[in-house]
Amino acid sequence: MNIKKVMSGKKDYLDLLLLADEQENMIDLYLNHGDMFILQDDGIKAECVVTKEADGVYELKNIAVLPGQQRKGYGKSLIESLFASYPDCKVLFVGTGDCPSVLSFYHSCGFIESHRVKNFFVDHYDHPMFEDGKQLIDMIYLKKVR
Repeated sequence: MNIKKVMSGKKDYLDLLLLADEQENMIDLYLNHGDMFILQDDGIKAECVVTKEADGVYELKNIAVLPGQQRKGYGKSLIESLFASYPDCKVLFVGTGDCPSVLSFYHSCGFIESHRVKNFFVDHYDHPMFEDGKQLIDMIYLKKVR
């Protein structure tokens, strides 16, 4: 397994990014100023995009694992590698919808709930968003503190 930072051509990974954030114009809001990492293990299995929000504060904006490769530790490995990539990181935030399986994944990675942004998915996306058959309304922010 190899994790590397993508220095150019981030849009080449758009299909994978769209697995985690299905509206391209929302991805465009963070892609250019975020750092992208890909995880390779006999081909690309996962990716993530991270932005620096303040001194010592980062946000995981997008993390996606190929559907056939999920539940093999790739997402968790990417998250664990971020603290090594950002030695100044004191807190890592991630925002997600109210989906039990996704929340369970982040909890297993050491994240705890921080706050919510009411109606985020309704106000910022041009169509209703669903995860595991449930419409997403609020953005739930979780944080991992070092």
